[in-house]
Amino acid sequence: MVLPGDAPGGPEGLRYHVSHAARLPPAPGKANQVMSTEAEPPAPTPCGAPARAAGELRGRAAQVASVAAKHALAVDNASRFPSEAFKAVKAQRLLGIQVPTTLGGEGAGIGELADVCYQLGQACASTGMIFAMHQIKAACIARHMGDNATLQAMLRRVCAEQLLLASSTTEGQGGGNIRSSEAPIEYHAGGRITLERRASVISYGAYADGIVTTARRAADAAASDQVLVAFLTGDYTLSRLQGWDALGMRGTCSEGYTLKASADAAQILPEPYETIHARTMVPFAHLLWGSVWSGIAAGAVVRAQGFVRNALRLSGQLPPGAPQCTRAVASLRTLRGMLSTALERYAQCMNDPQALASLEFQTMITLVKVEASELAAATVMSAMRVCGLAGYRNDSEFSVGRHLRDVLSAPIMINNDRILASLAPSVLLSPVPSSLRD
Repeated sequence: MVLPGDAPGGPEGLRYHVSHAARLPPAPGKANQVMSTEAEPPAPTPCGAPARAAGELRGRAAQVASVAAKHALAVDNASRFPSEAFKAVKAQRLLGIQVPTTLGGEGAGIGELADVCYQLGQACASTGMIFAMHQIKAACIARHMGDNATLQAMLRRVCAEQLLLASSTTEGQGGGNIRSSEAPIEYHAGGRITLERRASVISYGAYADGIVTTARRAADAAASDQVLVAFLTGDYTLSRLQGWDALGMRGTCSEGYTLKASADAAQILPEPYETIHARTMVPFAHLLWGSVWSGIAAGAVVRAQGFVRNALRLSGQLPPGAPQCTRAVASLRTLRGMLSTALERYAQCMNDPQALASLEFQTMITLVKVEASELAAATVMSAMRVCGLAGYRNDSEFSVGRHLRDVLSAPIMINNDRILASLAPSVLLSPVPSSLRD
């Protein structure tokens, strides 16, 4: 049985298993609290890039997590955008942290982004997921813009003005098949383009400062011949098609819209979306989504541990569901370890096109989504069983109802069955490793 004082993860972050293995664990009773370290956003250096001390980013994220946790219940109840949390995100200047320092960002790596997602996911799942989706689109631009001055200027604005980017990759009848687009880019005189697409989902579209969307390259292009184009608010209008009254992730405001845009052709990323998808979109999405789900699971385990401690204090006996606490902590450790390994693997090869295109890597990074979503859901369910009726109730301090509703979105956010079916041919070609460490 894991002792109630044992910390499943808390603020130490996703990479504690691997990158932080030599660090001593936090003192008992501290790991399960939202960090309240006073942290100010970094002061810009003369070149525009901030000077950031080790651990400083974690402190800034903790400030946001504290605000997000305070308003998480209201966000969920009203199915509204987490405006207070994103006011704090902008105050801490987190939206541009991965942008290169030469463009005014902080050059944060994928592991640092994952740790912020993990922290925010513990506090408010919608806040964590919105932050993750923004960073996924920022990564696509930063890694595939080349020497495009228009896109470089856009990233400078993301950093300077703390612009929030939304994503539009699902459309019409295609649903979750993001490698197929119906609406084409239309080209006009003077280097202008237009696009009109019926997007089945644009999460937080009404609250974003820009939308990064897929589209068919041209009217005569195949559905799979796609480009990625970045629009800012002055470039487009949104007409609402459907609302968002969902079981969980209610604060993401994932409504459907007709997107009508008119912009400069230079806002199209120069590399084909096929390349962006394999090298950046899928790895960043699966790793950062997984980090948010891991955070949700960690938050649920914290409540389960609190319930067990409370029962011991009141009665001196373990509650009937206490064995599930061991199961919850074990599955959370497995989840964090799996994500840590995948983060390090991607960090090692993210600039190696040949390694990224390999069957082994593509299978691994695709399955990360399936494994992370199912492990996170299992962890939260175990936490629910620890708490029993107190976890099931919405009006209990040990309630994990919101955590469970939020994490149940994970297996259907690009449906796991769709992913497994698409991988079926390739896994037949993957050799079984000959040793444990291969």
